[in-house]
Amino acid sequence: MKPKMIFIASGIGLIIAISAAFLSGAEKKVLEPAFNPASNPYVNGIYANGIIESALPSGENINIYPEVSGVVTQILVKEGQVVSQGDALLIMDDSVQRATVEQIKAQAAAAQVILEELKHQPRAEVLAVTKAQMISAQVSMHSLQVQLDKQQKSFDLDPQSVSKDTLDNSINAVKVAAANSEVAKKQYALTKAGAWSYDIKNQEQAYKAQYNAYLSANALLAKYTLKAKSDGVVLSMMSTVGSYLTPLGVYGTYTQDMNPVLVMGSPQEKMNVRGFIDEILVPRLPAGDQIQAKMFIRGTNISVPLEFVRVQPYISPKIELTNQRRERIDVRVLPVIFSFDKPHDLNVYPGQIVDIYVGEK
Repeated sequence: MKPKMIFIASGIGLIIAISAAFLSGAEKKVLEPAFNPASNPYVNGIYANGIIESALPSGENINIYPEVSGVVTQILVKEGQVVSQGDALLIMDDSVQRATVEQIKAQAAAAQVILEELKHQPRAEVLAVTKAQMISAQVSMHSLQVQLDKQQKSFDLDPQSVSKDTLDNSINAVKVAAANSEVAKKQYALTKAGAWSYDIKNQEQAYKAQYNAYLSANALLAKYTLKAKSDGVVLSMMSTVGSYLTPLGVYGTYTQDMNPVLVMGSPQEKMNVRGFIDEILVPRLPAGDQIQAKMFIRGTNISVPLEFVRVQPYISPKIELTNQRRERIDVRVLPVIFSFDKPHDLNVYPGQIVDIYVGEK
């Protein structure tokens, strides 16, 4: 390469190096923050992480689990839907249990029929038969007695007219007929008396046992339909048609653990927020009637005033809310519950993490 070309290439490289050094050393303009970080609005305010909840007496959402296992055949509600107490939410396959209920119901009905049969004894037709048998036995005995009387008179007049064996046989025949007549008479009395009281009581208990078994099976059948236990809003539906549910819940595809089938909360015009006060800061917490607090919505410059509801009087291990490395989970916290009216122009939902500052009035 000619010396002139080498000199030109070196000059170009030097210019590029000087330009790069100048650009890298130039002061960069700092971008304005998208929103201002939450600042303490109180002189001696206490900071706490918070989580928005439904405004329920316990502060917790309603986690619904089935009491039986089965495959989901029908889902009757959607997330965000308002439901009333007793509304059906989800139906599971109940074909086996339904057949069991029908079988036990039939058995109870059969036991009831037998009980009614015992209570309505004697049956008129059966009583008529036993009465006819009694009369027949009496007539037969009377006929044999008349024949014996004739033979006895003949024997008394002329012993040669009737043999001793014939007379003895007639006497025995009358005795047998008398015994048969007495049996028929007692059988008629027994039939007329109806069913034995102990047989009726025994059948009553058998029917009661079968009927209770039917009620139990029918109650179990009802559990294949999940119903709302109170008025509220469907916050989360974790299942779909074809999913297999157990009393442990439903398997989460992403979390790979068992979750409630359905989560319900209260109507969201008024909501709660649970703040977790570090145990070190608990002594600085004002008395209940002196507490004031604000909630700051992350990602915005919006703050919402809070109304103190109660302190959950049990310090428990802190749960990891934000999944941030600076969040300590090896401490214990005191839950404090606040409430607020949901602003119409603000989207907030149960489970949302917020920043809370607590001060003194």
